[in-house]
Amino acid sequence: MDESFQFRSALQGDTAAFADLIRQHQAMVFSIALHYLQDRALAEDIAQEVFLELYQKIRTIESEKHLLCWLRRVAANRCIDQGRRKKTRRETDLDSLPEPASQGGHSDPLLSERLRQTLSLLPEKQRMMVILRYQEDLGPAEIADLLKMPVNTVKSTLHRTLEELRKKLVHKIGEVRYALF
Repeated sequence: MDESFQFRSALQGDTAAFADLIRQHQAMVFSIALHYLQDRALAEDIAQEVFLELYQKIRTIESEKHLLCWLRRVAANRCIDQGRRKKTRRETDLDSLPEPASQGGHSDPLLSERLRQTLSLLPEKQRMMVILRYQEDLGPAEIADLLKMPVNTVKSTLHRTLEELRKKLVHKIGEVRYALF
């Protein structure tokens, strides 16, 4: 079934077509939530909330492109809300984290874990911007549209955030080297 027909069928109340829409987009919604919250159970809950809201508001969705934008925006907003509600963040055991979708040739597990830890300390909007940019591969204009802010604000925030992450990682790596010797 082509995506356009599937979308139109879901708008008309076809539950099988709606289920297909969920299957088509569930990985993306779950990925945003998991990378932001770093908690599989919470990410599943957020994804379920997003698709429940989609079911309730599907008639307001104008097109397939609008659907994708809507899903990302709602997922991002639910994650930020959850992060605000959750005052203390749970530590996640490295073994419980999913394997990356694609493994680079020379991945450093210690550096990856330090990056995850440092990323989790960022303020909500900055963390979401980094996830949308580098995990979901969205451009600054798309992120600006999703988060309802000017493109230049997104660009400058990403630039400052990356500089901050670099400094913190260099500091943390220095601590590890010092501890080893």
